[in-house]
Amino acid sequence: MAQVTGLNHITLAVTELPRSIAFYRDLLGGHLRAGWSDGAYLELGTIWLCLTRADAVDQRTDYTHIAFSSSDYHTLAARIAAQAPLWQDNHSEGGSVYFLDPDGHRLELHDGTLETRLNHYTAHPEKGVTLYD
Repeated sequence: MAQVTGLNHITLAVTELPRSIAFYRDLLGGHLRAGWSDGAYLELGTIWLCLTRADAVDQRTDYTHIAFSSSDYHTLAARIAAQAPLWQDNHSEGGSVYFLDPDGHRLELHDGTLETRLNHYTAHPEKGVTLYD
């Protein structure tokens, strides 16, 4: 059966392309791979991020967000907390910093994996989460 095998890329609309390139490159450590008048491609680890210029960006108010990992969570989390606006306090089982990019896209840096999250729920059945194989 055909199935999804991974994340191909993420595209975010941005209002000021140079500002957003600087944010993802300088704060998050992305590597700029290509650019054109209305867009850019960056690599963030194994993530292909496309930024595309738009006249306006709709900001979500729900819990939708993109979560990133880091090889040095504590250093990057401290840098993000000092430089980016935060949109939520951390209430998860692992370290997380919830922050906004320049256009208000909701982002998270998380210090954990799906396995650490599932192990947390195994250890805390009172949370009411059903686990599947």
